[in-house]
Amino acid sequence: MKKFAASRPLLTLLAAATLALPGAPLNAQVNLPALGDSVSQDLDVGSERRLGDQVMRQIRIDPDYVQDALLQEYLEGIWNPLVAAARKLGHIGDETQARFAWEPFLVRDKSVNAFALPGGFVGTHLGLIQMTVSRDELASVLAHELSHITQRHIARRIAGDSRNSMVAIAGLLLGILAASRGNIEAANAGIVGGQAAATQLSLNFSRDMEREADRVGFNVLVEAGFAGSGMVSMFERMEQAYHLMDNGSYPYLRSHPLTSERIGDARTRLALEPFSRPRGLAEHALMAARSRVLMDPRVEAWRVLENYDAGARKDASNGYEQLGARYAASLAAIKLRDFERAEASLRSAELSLQLIAPSPAEAAAAARTLTYLRAELAEARGRPADGIVALDALKGEKSRPMLMQRVGLALASGPMPAAGPALREAADALQTHVSLEPNDALAWHELALIWEKLGQPLRAVRAQAETHAAAGDLNGAIDRLRSGLRQSRGPDADQVEASVIDARLRTLVYQRQGILAEMYKGRYIPPDVELPD
Repeated sequence: MKKFAASRPLLTLLAAATLALPGAPLNAQVNLPALGDSVSQDLDVGSERRLGDQVMRQIRIDPDYVQDALLQEYLEGIWNPLVAAARKLGHIGDETQARFAWEPFLVRDKSVNAFALPGGFVGTHLGLIQMTVSRDELASVLAHELSHITQRHIARRIAGDSRNSMVAIAGLLLGILAASRGNIEAANAGIVGGQAAATQLSLNFSRDMEREADRVGFNVLVEAGFAGSGMVSMFERMEQAYHLMDNGSYPYLRSHPLTSERIGDARTRLALEPFSRPRGLAEHALMAARSRVLMDPRVEAWRVLENYDAGARKDASNGYEQLGARYAASLAAIKLRDFERAEASLRSAELSLQLIAPSPAEAAAAARTLTYLRAELAEARGRPADGIVALDALKGEKSRPMLMQRVGLALASGPMPAAGPALREAADALQTHVSLEPNDALAWHELALIWEKLGQPLRAVRAQAETHAAAGDLNGAIDRLRSGLRQSRGPDADQVEASVIDARLRTLVYQRQGILAEMYKGRYIPPDVELPD
Protein backbone atom coordinates (compact mmCIF):
# COMPACT_ATOMS: atom_id res chain seq x y z
CA MET A 1 0.00 0.00 0.00
CA LYS A 2 1.22 3.50 -0.73
CA LYS A 3 1.78 5.92 2.09
CA PHE A 4 -0.91 8.33 3.24
CA ALA A 5 1.30 11.18 2.06
CA ALA A 6 0.90 9.97 -1.51
CA SER A 7 -2.82 10.78 -1.39
CA ARG A 8 -2.33 13.91 0.78
CA PRO A 9 -3.51 12.02 2.80
CA LEU A 10 -5.87 9.07 2.56
CA LEU A 11 -7.16 9.67 6.06
CA THR A 12 -8.01 13.27 5.25
CA LEU A 13 -10.17 11.94 2.42
CA LEU A 14 -11.75 9.42 4.79
CA ALA A 15 -12.53 12.16 7.25
CA ALA A 16 -14.06 14.33 4.56
CA ALA A 17 -16.11 11.46 3.21
CA THR A 18 -17.45 10.30 6.55
CA LEU A 19 -18.34 13.86 7.52
CA ALA A 20 -20.18 14.59 4.29
CA LEU A 21 -23.03 12.11 4.57
CA PRO A 22 -26.41 13.86 4.45
CA GLY A 23 -29.25 13.80 6.94
CA ALA A 24 -31.97 15.71 8.75
CA PRO A 25 -31.26 18.62 11.09
CA LEU A 26 -30.15 17.70 14.58
CA ASN A 27 -32.41 18.19 17.55
CA ALA A 28 -31.20 19.45 20.91
CA GLN A 29 -31.14 16.11 22.68
CA VAL A 30 -27.71 14.97 23.84
CA ASN A 31 -28.38 11.38 24.86
CA LEU A 32 -27.98 8.59 22.34
CA PRO A 33 -30.97 7.40 20.35
CA ALA A 34 -32.64 4.18 21.44
CA LEU A 35 -32.29 0.98 19.48
CA GLY A 36 -35.78 1.17 18.09
CA ASP A 37 -35.52 4.60 16.46
CA SER A 38 -34.77 5.41 12.84
CA VAL A 39 -31.05 5.81 13.50
CA SER A 40 -30.59 2.25 14.70
CA GLN A 41 -32.85 0.87 11.98
CA ASP A 42 -30.63 2.34 9.25
CA LEU A 43 -27.23 1.71 10.83
CA ASP A 44 -27.25 -0.10 14.15
CA VAL A 45 -24.34 -0.09 16.57
CA GLY A 46 -22.99 -3.42 15.35
CA SER A 47 -23.10 -2.40 11.69
CA GLU A 48 -21.38 0.88 12.41
CA ARG A 49 -18.61 -0.94 14.27
CA ARG A 50 -18.16 -3.39 11.38
CA LEU A 51 -17.88 -0.46 8.98
CA GLY A 52 -15.22 1.09 11.20
CA ASP A 53 -13.33 -2.21 11.46
CA GLN A 54 -13.30 -2.49 7.68
CA VAL A 55 -11.68 0.94 7.37
CA MET A 56 -9.22 0.24 10.21
CA ARG A 57 -8.01 -2.97 8.58
CA GLN A 58 -6.64 -0.78 5.79
CA ILE A 59 -5.24 1.87 8.12
CA ARG A 60 -3.36 -0.39 10.54
CA ILE A 61 -1.20 -1.96 7.85
CA ASP A 62 -0.16 1.38 6.40
CA PRO A 63 3.42 2.48 7.19
CA ASP A 64 2.15 5.86 8.40
CA TYR A 65 0.08 4.26 11.16
CA VAL A 66 2.25 5.34 14.11
CA GLN A 67 3.22 2.88 16.82
CA ASP A 68 5.20 5.00 19.25
CA ALA A 69 4.72 3.81 22.83
CA LEU A 70 5.29 7.21 24.48
CA LEU A 71 3.03 9.23 22.19
CA GLN A 72 0.32 6.58 22.23
CA GLU A 73 0.37 6.51 26.03
CA TYR A 74 0.12 10.31 26.13
CA LEU A 75 -2.77 10.32 23.66
CA GLU A 76 -4.65 7.66 25.63
CA GLY A 77 -3.97 9.56 28.85
CA ILE A 78 -6.03 12.43 27.41
CA TRP A 79 -8.59 10.31 25.55
CA ASN A 80 -9.59 7.90 28.34
CA PRO A 81 -10.71 10.62 30.82
CA LEU A 82 -12.79 12.16 28.03
CA VAL A 83 -14.53 8.83 27.35
CA ALA A 84 -15.15 8.36 31.08
CA ALA A 85 -16.61 11.88 31.32
CA ALA A 86 -18.88 11.28 28.31
CA ARG A 87 -20.18 8.12 29.93
CA LYS A 88 -20.74 9.94 33.24
CA LEU A 89 -22.72 12.64 31.43
CA GLY A 90 -24.94 10.00 29.83
CA HIS A 91 -23.63 10.40 26.29
CA ILE A 92 -22.51 6.77 26.01
CA GLY A 93 -25.09 4.05 26.46
CA ASP A 94 -24.39 0.51 27.59
CA GLU A 95 -24.49 -0.95 24.09
CA THR A 96 -22.19 1.60 22.48
CA GLN A 97 -19.85 1.33 25.46
CA ALA A 98 -19.59 -2.42 24.88
CA ARG A 99 -19.65 -2.55 21.07
CA PHE A 100 -17.64 0.50 19.98
CA ALA A 101 -13.83 0.44 20.00
CA TRP A 102 -13.20 3.80 21.76
CA GLU A 103 -9.74 3.66 20.23
CA PRO A 104 -7.52 6.66 19.43
CA PHE A 105 -4.62 6.21 17.03
CA LEU A 106 -1.80 8.29 15.56
CA VAL A 107 -1.02 9.11 11.94
CA ARG A 108 2.40 10.19 10.69
CA ASP A 109 1.43 13.33 8.82
CA LYS A 110 2.53 16.92 9.35
CA SER A 111 -0.84 18.43 8.45
CA VAL A 112 -3.11 19.65 11.25
CA ASN A 113 -5.96 17.16 11.33
CA ALA A 114 -8.04 14.79 13.44
CA PHE A 115 -11.11 12.79 12.51
CA ALA A 116 -13.69 10.34 13.80
CA LEU A 117 -14.46 7.10 12.01
CA PRO A 118 -17.48 4.80 12.39
CA GLY A 119 -17.43 2.49 15.38
CA GLY A 120 -15.50 4.61 17.88
CA PHE A 121 -12.11 5.16 16.20
CA VAL A 122 -10.42 8.58 16.27
CA GLY A 123 -7.29 9.43 14.31
CA THR A 124 -4.89 12.22 15.25
CA HIS A 125 -2.18 13.54 12.96
CA LEU A 126 1.19 14.21 14.57
CA GLY A 127 0.99 17.64 12.94
CA LEU A 128 -1.94 18.50 15.20
CA ILE A 129 -0.07 17.53 18.36
CA GLN A 130 3.04 19.49 17.42
CA MET A 131 1.10 22.74 16.88
CA THR A 132 -0.69 22.68 20.26
CA VAL A 133 0.85 24.32 23.32
CA SER A 134 -1.12 22.51 26.03
CA ARG A 135 -2.80 19.20 26.68
CA ASP A 136 -6.05 21.15 27.10
CA GLU A 137 -5.92 22.31 23.47
CA LEU A 138 -5.33 18.77 22.24
CA ALA A 139 -8.06 17.50 24.57
CA SER A 140 -10.52 20.01 23.11
CA VAL A 141 -10.07 18.54 19.62
CA LEU A 142 -10.39 14.98 20.91
CA ALA A 143 -13.50 15.92 22.90
CA HIS A 144 -15.05 17.38 19.75
CA GLU A 145 -14.30 14.22 17.74
CA LEU A 146 -15.51 12.03 20.59
CA SER A 147 -18.80 13.90 20.50
CA HIS A 148 -19.22 13.05 16.82
CA ILE A 149 -19.06 9.42 17.95
CA THR A 150 -21.24 9.62 21.05
CA GLN A 151 -23.95 11.50 19.16
CA ARG A 152 -23.66 8.94 16.34
CA HIS A 153 -23.62 11.61 13.68
CA ILE A 154 -22.87 9.19 10.86
CA ALA A 155 -25.89 7.04 11.71
CA ARG A 156 -28.09 10.10 12.22
CA ARG A 157 -27.25 11.41 8.77
CA ILE A 158 -28.08 8.06 7.26
CA ALA A 159 -31.44 8.12 9.08
CA GLY A 160 -32.23 11.45 7.40
CA ASP A 161 -31.77 10.21 3.85
CA SER A 162 -30.79 6.56 3.57
CA ARG A 163 -30.52 6.40 -0.20
CA ASN A 164 -28.15 9.31 -0.66
CA SER A 165 -26.16 8.30 2.40
CA MET A 166 -25.59 4.78 1.18
CA VAL A 167 -24.33 6.21 -2.12
CA ALA A 168 -21.82 8.25 -0.14
CA ILE A 169 -20.78 5.26 1.96
CA ALA A 170 -20.32 3.17 -1.17
CA GLY A 171 -18.14 5.91 -2.63
CA LEU A 172 -16.13 6.07 0.58
CA LEU A 173 -15.44 2.34 0.63
CA LEU A 174 -14.59 2.25 -3.07
CA GLY A 175 -12.18 5.10 -2.46
CA ILE A 176 -10.55 3.23 0.40
CA LEU A 177 -10.12 0.09 -1.69
CA ALA A 178 -8.73 2.03 -4.66
CA ALA A 179 -6.30 3.97 -2.48
CA SER A 180 -5.12 0.77 -0.82
CA ARG A 181 -4.02 -0.42 -4.26
CA GLY A 182 -2.20 2.83 -4.98
CA ASN A 183 -4.81 4.17 -7.43
CA ILE A 184 -5.15 7.64 -5.94
CA GLU A 185 -7.13 9.06 -8.88
CA ALA A 186 -9.76 6.34 -8.53
CA ALA A 187 -9.82 6.88 -4.78
CA ASN A 188 -10.51 10.58 -5.15
CA ALA A 189 -13.14 9.95 -7.82
CA GLY A 190 -14.93 7.35 -5.72
CA ILE A 191 -15.05 9.47 -2.60
CA VAL A 192 -15.94 12.75 -4.29
CA GLY A 193 -18.48 11.06 -6.54
CA GLY A 194 -20.18 9.47 -3.56
CA GLN A 195 -20.46 12.82 -1.85
CA ALA A 196 -21.80 14.71 -4.84
CA ALA A 197 -25.30 13.24 -4.58
CA ALA A 198 -26.35 15.43 -1.66
CA THR A 199 -23.87 18.28 -1.27
CA GLN A 200 -26.30 20.97 -0.16
CA LEU A 201 -27.95 18.79 2.46
CA SER A 202 -24.52 17.76 3.69
CA LEU A 203 -23.37 21.34 4.13
CA ASN A 204 -26.50 22.36 6.03
CA PHE A 205 -26.27 19.33 8.25
CA SER A 206 -22.56 19.80 8.89
CA ARG A 207 -23.11 23.20 10.46
CA ASP A 208 -25.65 21.78 12.91
CA MET A 209 -23.44 18.80 13.58
CA GLU A 210 -20.39 20.94 14.31
CA ARG A 211 -22.30 23.19 16.68
CA GLU A 212 -23.59 20.18 18.59
CA ALA A 213 -20.12 18.61 18.74
CA ASP A 214 -18.74 21.92 20.07
CA ARG A 215 -21.37 22.13 22.78
CA VAL A 216 -21.24 18.50 23.84
CA GLY A 217 -17.46 18.41 23.51
CA PHE A 218 -17.00 21.46 25.74
CA ASN A 219 -19.05 19.86 28.51
CA VAL A 220 -17.08 16.63 28.20
CA LEU A 221 -13.79 18.57 28.22
CA VAL A 222 -14.61 20.36 31.47
CA GLU A 223 -16.14 17.28 33.12
CA ALA A 224 -12.91 15.36 32.39
CA GLY A 225 -10.90 17.97 34.31
CA PHE A 226 -9.35 19.87 31.40
CA ALA A 227 -9.36 23.66 31.12
CA GLY A 228 -12.24 24.93 28.99
CA SER A 229 -9.93 27.67 27.75
CA GLY A 230 -8.20 24.97 25.70
CA MET A 231 -11.09 24.92 23.21
CA VAL A 232 -11.14 28.70 22.82
CA SER A 233 -7.36 29.02 22.44
CA MET A 234 -7.33 26.12 19.97
CA PHE A 235 -10.03 27.77 17.85
CA GLU A 236 -8.18 31.09 17.90
CA ARG A 237 -4.79 29.55 17.09
CA MET A 238 -6.13 27.51 14.18
CA GLU A 239 -8.15 30.38 12.73
CA GLN A 240 -5.17 32.73 12.80
CA ALA A 241 -2.77 30.17 11.36
CA TYR A 242 -5.23 29.14 8.67
CA HIS A 243 -5.73 32.69 7.43
CA LEU A 244 -2.00 33.39 7.47
CA MET A 245 -1.04 30.18 5.67
CA ASP A 246 -3.85 28.60 3.65
CA ASN A 247 -1.60 26.07 1.89
CA GLY A 248 -3.47 22.86 2.67
CA SER A 249 -1.74 22.29 6.00
CA TYR A 250 -5.02 22.65 7.90
CA PRO A 251 -7.42 20.06 6.46
CA TYR A 252 -9.17 19.98 9.84
CA LEU A 253 -10.58 23.42 9.09
CA ARG A 254 -11.86 22.26 5.71
CA SER A 255 -13.97 19.46 7.17
CA HIS A 256 -14.65 21.41 10.42
CA PRO A 257 -15.00 25.02 9.22
CA LEU A 258 -14.58 27.62 11.96
CA THR A 259 -17.06 30.48 12.04
CA SER A 260 -17.25 33.58 14.19
CA GLU A 261 -20.43 32.09 15.65
CA ARG A 262 -18.66 28.92 16.78
CA ILE A 263 -15.77 30.85 18.31
CA GLY A 264 -18.19 33.24 20.03
CA ASP A 265 -20.21 30.34 21.44
CA ALA A 266 -17.03 28.78 22.86
CA ARG A 267 -16.07 32.07 24.54
CA THR A 268 -19.55 32.37 26.02
CA ARG A 269 -19.39 28.85 27.45
CA LEU A 270 -15.94 29.56 28.86
CA ALA A 271 -17.20 32.71 30.63
CA LEU A 272 -19.71 30.57 32.53
CA GLU A 273 -17.02 28.18 33.84
CA PRO A 274 -14.64 28.76 36.79
CA PHE A 275 -11.15 29.76 35.68
CA SER A 276 -8.84 26.78 35.28
CA ARG A 277 -5.13 27.19 34.54
CA PRO A 278 -3.59 24.84 31.94
CA ARG A 279 -1.50 22.08 33.50
CA GLY A 280 1.24 19.77 32.30
CA LEU A 281 2.80 22.34 29.98
CA ALA A 282 6.32 20.91 30.31
CA GLU A 283 5.33 17.34 29.45
CA HIS A 284 3.16 18.56 26.59
CA ALA A 285 6.02 20.62 25.17
CA LEU A 286 8.09 17.42 25.05
CA MET A 287 5.30 15.39 23.42
CA ALA A 288 4.74 18.13 20.84
CA ALA A 289 8.48 18.14 20.12
CA ARG A 290 8.50 14.36 19.73
CA SER A 291 5.60 14.63 17.27
CA ARG A 292 7.49 17.31 15.35
CA VAL A 293 10.44 14.94 14.80
CA LEU A 294 8.42 11.81 14.02
CA MET A 295 5.84 13.44 11.71
CA ASP A 296 8.39 13.97 8.92
CA PRO A 297 10.98 11.18 8.60
CA ARG A 298 13.04 12.83 5.87
CA VAL A 299 16.73 13.35 6.59
CA GLU A 300 16.40 16.96 5.43
CA ALA A 301 13.72 17.64 8.03
CA TRP A 302 15.79 16.04 10.81
CA ARG A 303 18.82 18.14 9.86
CA VAL A 304 16.74 21.27 10.32
CA LEU A 305 15.42 20.07 13.68
CA GLU A 306 18.89 19.06 14.86
CA ASN A 307 19.61 22.79 15.05
CA TYR A 308 16.14 23.70 16.24
CA ASP A 309 17.42 24.69 19.67
CA ALA A 310 19.70 27.39 18.23
CA GLY A 311 16.78 29.80 17.98
CA ALA A 312 15.63 28.84 21.45
CA ARG A 313 18.99 29.84 22.90
CA LYS A 314 18.60 33.32 21.42
CA ASP A 315 15.07 33.76 22.77
CA ALA A 316 14.90 32.65 26.40
CA SER A 317 11.55 34.31 27.07
CA ASN A 318 9.59 31.05 26.86
CA GLY A 319 11.07 28.23 28.89
CA TYR A 320 8.61 25.66 27.53
CA GLU A 321 9.58 26.46 23.94
CA GLN A 322 13.24 26.09 24.90
CA LEU A 323 12.53 22.74 26.53
CA GLY A 324 10.67 21.43 23.48
CA ALA A 325 13.24 22.76 21.02
CA ARG A 326 16.10 21.05 22.84
CA TYR A 327 14.20 17.77 23.06
CA ALA A 328 13.43 17.93 19.32
CA ALA A 329 17.09 18.70 18.55
CA SER A 330 18.26 15.73 20.63
CA LEU A 331 15.78 13.26 19.13
CA ALA A 332 16.55 14.45 15.57
CA ALA A 333 20.26 14.01 16.27
CA ILE A 334 19.60 10.46 17.49
CA LYS A 335 17.78 9.72 14.24
CA LEU A 336 20.78 11.10 12.33
CA ARG A 337 23.15 9.10 14.58
CA ASP A 338 24.95 12.27 15.64
CA PHE A 339 25.23 11.03 19.20
CA GLU A 340 27.49 13.74 20.62
CA ARG A 341 25.09 16.39 19.40
CA ALA A 342 22.17 14.42 20.82
CA GLU A 343 23.87 14.18 24.22
CA ALA A 344 24.57 17.91 24.31
CA SER A 345 20.99 18.82 23.42
CA LEU A 346 19.59 16.36 25.96
CA ARG A 347 21.70 17.91 28.73
CA SER A 348 20.44 21.34 27.68
CA ALA A 349 16.85 20.06 27.86
CA GLU A 350 17.43 18.75 31.37
CA LEU A 351 18.79 22.16 32.35
CA SER A 352 15.79 23.90 30.78
CA LEU A 353 13.44 21.82 32.90
CA GLN A 354 15.27 22.87 36.05
CA LEU A 355 15.05 26.54 35.07
CA ILE A 356 11.30 26.32 34.41
CA ALA A 357 10.76 24.87 37.89
CA PRO A 358 7.19 23.57 37.42
CA SER A 359 5.22 21.91 40.21
CA PRO A 360 6.73 18.66 41.57
CA ALA A 361 4.17 16.49 39.77
CA GLU A 362 4.65 18.27 36.44
CA ALA A 363 8.44 18.22 36.85
CA ALA A 364 8.33 14.46 37.49
CA ALA A 365 6.24 13.82 34.36
CA ALA A 366 8.61 15.85 32.18
CA ALA A 367 11.71 14.31 33.77
CA ARG A 368 10.29 10.85 33.02
CA THR A 369 10.01 11.75 29.34
CA LEU A 370 13.62 12.97 29.30
CA THR A 371 14.69 9.74 31.00
CA TYR A 372 13.14 7.73 28.20
CA LEU A 373 14.99 9.87 25.67
CA ARG A 374 18.26 9.11 27.45
CA ALA A 375 17.49 5.38 27.26
CA GLU A 376 16.59 5.80 23.59
CA LEU A 377 19.96 7.45 22.99
CA ALA A 378 21.76 4.60 24.76
CA GLU A 379 19.91 2.04 22.63
CA ALA A 380 20.83 3.85 19.41
CA ARG A 381 24.48 3.99 20.47
CA GLY A 382 24.56 0.28 21.22
CA ARG A 383 25.14 0.89 24.93
CA PRO A 384 22.23 -0.96 26.53
CA ALA A 385 23.87 -0.95 29.96
CA ASP A 386 23.73 2.87 29.98
CA GLY A 387 20.05 2.71 29.08
CA ILE A 388 19.30 0.30 31.91
CA VAL A 389 21.08 2.61 34.34
CA ALA A 390 19.01 5.55 33.07
CA LEU A 391 15.75 3.62 33.52
CA ASP A 392 16.69 2.83 37.11
CA ALA A 393 15.47 6.36 37.88
CA LEU A 394 11.97 5.02 37.10
CA LYS A 395 12.37 1.86 39.14
CA GLY A 396 9.07 0.21 39.90
CA GLU A 397 7.25 1.66 36.88
CA LYS A 398 5.23 -0.96 34.99
CA SER A 399 4.03 0.73 31.82
CA ARG A 400 3.95 -0.14 28.15
CA PRO A 401 6.65 2.44 27.30
CA MET A 402 8.89 0.91 30.00
CA LEU A 403 8.30 -2.58 28.61
CA MET A 404 9.01 -1.55 25.03
CA GLN A 405 12.11 0.43 25.97
CA ARG A 406 13.57 -2.49 27.94
CA VAL A 407 12.85 -4.76 25.00
CA GLY A 408 14.67 -2.36 22.70
CA LEU A 409 17.68 -2.36 25.02
CA ALA A 410 17.64 -6.16 25.13
CA LEU A 411 17.64 -6.34 21.32
CA ALA A 412 20.62 -3.96 21.32
CA SER A 413 22.56 -6.22 23.71
CA GLY A 414 24.66 -7.75 20.95
CA PRO A 415 25.03 -11.29 19.60
CA MET A 416 24.32 -14.57 21.34
CA PRO A 417 25.16 -16.11 23.73
CA ALA A 418 26.09 -12.97 25.72
CA ALA A 419 22.70 -11.37 25.02
CA GLY A 420 20.80 -14.53 26.00
CA PRO A 421 19.78 -13.62 29.57
CA ALA A 422 18.51 -10.15 28.61
CA LEU A 423 16.62 -11.54 25.61
CA ARG A 424 15.00 -14.33 27.60
CA GLU A 425 13.91 -11.87 30.28
CA ALA A 426 12.44 -9.60 27.60
CA ALA A 427 10.68 -12.56 25.95
CA ASP A 428 9.07 -13.56 29.25
CA ALA A 429 7.88 -9.99 29.86
CA LEU A 430 6.47 -9.66 26.35
CA GLN A 431 4.79 -13.06 26.49
CA THR A 432 3.01 -12.02 29.68
CA HIS A 433 2.01 -8.71 28.10
CA VAL A 434 0.54 -10.17 24.89
CA SER A 435 -1.41 -12.76 26.88
CA LEU A 436 -3.18 -9.79 28.50
CA GLU A 437 -3.14 -7.51 25.43
CA PRO A 438 -3.36 -9.84 22.41
CA ASN A 439 -4.08 -6.96 20.00
CA ASP A 440 -0.78 -5.16 20.65
CA ALA A 441 0.80 -5.53 17.21
CA LEU A 442 4.02 -3.75 18.19
CA ALA A 443 4.58 -6.09 21.14
CA TRP A 444 4.09 -9.14 18.92
CA HIS A 445 6.52 -7.68 16.37
CA GLU A 446 9.21 -7.19 19.02
CA LEU A 447 8.56 -10.68 20.38
CA ALA A 448 9.13 -12.12 16.90
CA LEU A 449 12.52 -10.38 16.72
CA ILE A 450 13.50 -11.77 20.10
CA TRP A 451 12.49 -15.35 19.25
CA GLU A 452 14.55 -15.09 16.05
CA LYS A 453 17.62 -14.03 18.02
CA LEU A 454 17.04 -16.83 20.53
CA GLY A 455 16.92 -19.42 17.75
CA GLN A 456 13.22 -20.27 18.10
CA PRO A 457 11.97 -20.14 14.48
CA LEU A 458 8.47 -21.55 15.05
CA ARG A 459 7.79 -19.16 17.90
CA ALA A 460 9.09 -16.32 15.73
CA VAL A 461 6.74 -17.29 12.88
CA ARG A 462 3.78 -17.48 15.23
CA ALA A 463 4.60 -14.05 16.67
CA GLN A 464 4.86 -12.67 13.13
CA ALA A 465 1.43 -14.11 12.39
CA GLU A 466 -0.01 -12.55 15.54
CA THR A 467 1.47 -9.20 14.46
CA HIS A 468 -0.59 -9.42 11.27
CA ALA A 469 -3.68 -10.61 13.14
CA ALA A 470 -3.47 -7.77 15.67
CA ALA A 471 -3.34 -5.30 12.77
CA GLY A 472 -6.44 -6.85 11.22
CA ASP A 473 -4.51 -8.47 8.36
CA LEU A 474 -6.02 -11.95 8.62
CA ASN A 475 -4.73 -12.99 5.20
CA GLY A 476 -1.16 -12.23 6.23
CA ALA A 477 -1.60 -13.97 9.58
CA ILE A 478 -2.96 -17.13 7.97
CA ASP A 479 -0.13 -17.17 5.43
CA ARG A 480 2.49 -16.97 8.21
CA LEU A 481 0.82 -19.73 10.25
CA ARG A 482 0.69 -22.01 7.22
CA SER A 483 4.38 -21.31 6.68
CA GLY A 484 4.96 -22.29 10.31
CA LEU A 485 3.12 -25.58 9.81
CA ARG A 486 5.36 -26.38 6.85
CA GLN A 487 8.43 -25.66 8.96
CA SER A 488 7.10 -27.88 11.76
CA ARG A 489 7.43 -30.97 9.57
CA GLY A 490 11.18 -31.04 10.19
CA PRO A 491 12.56 -33.67 12.60
CA ASP A 492 13.83 -31.11 15.15
CA ALA A 493 10.74 -28.89 15.19
CA ASP A 494 8.98 -28.01 18.44
CA GLN A 495 5.81 -30.10 18.16
CA VAL A 496 4.14 -28.35 21.08
CA GLU A 497 4.51 -25.02 19.28
CA ALA A 498 3.37 -26.70 16.05
CA SER A 499 0.12 -27.78 17.71
CA VAL A 500 -0.41 -24.22 18.98
CA ILE A 501 0.11 -22.90 15.45
CA ASP A 502 -2.34 -25.45 14.04
CA ALA A 503 -5.04 -24.50 16.54
CA ARG A 504 -4.51 -20.78 15.96
CA LEU A 505 -4.67 -21.28 12.20
CA ARG A 506 -8.04 -22.98 12.48
CA THR A 507 -9.34 -20.13 14.63
CA LEU A 508 -8.25 -17.43 12.19
CA VAL A 509 -9.60 -19.26 9.14
CA TYR A 510 -12.94 -19.57 10.92
CA GLN A 511 -12.82 -15.86 11.82
CA ARG A 512 -12.07 -14.90 8.23
CA GLN A 513 -14.97 -17.02 6.97
CA GLY A 514 -17.26 -15.22 9.42
CA ILE A 515 -16.22 -11.82 8.08
CA LEU A 516 -16.69 -12.94 4.48
CA ALA A 517 -20.09 -14.45 5.32
CA GLU A 518 -21.14 -11.07 6.71
CA MET A 519 -19.92 -9.31 3.57
CA TYR A 520 -21.51 -11.80 1.17
CA LYS A 521 -24.67 -12.94 2.90
CA GLY A 522 -26.23 -16.19 1.67
CA ARG A 523 -23.15 -17.42 -0.20
CA TYR A 524 -20.95 -20.41 0.59
CA ILE A 525 -17.47 -19.26 1.64
CA PRO A 526 -14.68 -21.83 1.11
CA PRO A 527 -11.94 -21.76 3.80
CA ASP A 528 -9.24 -20.67 1.33
CA VAL A 529 -11.01 -17.53 0.09
CA GLU A 530 -9.10 -14.41 1.18
CA LEU A 531 -10.49 -11.11 2.36
CA PRO A 532 -10.39 -8.41 -0.33
CA ASP A 533 -7.56 -5.90 0.01
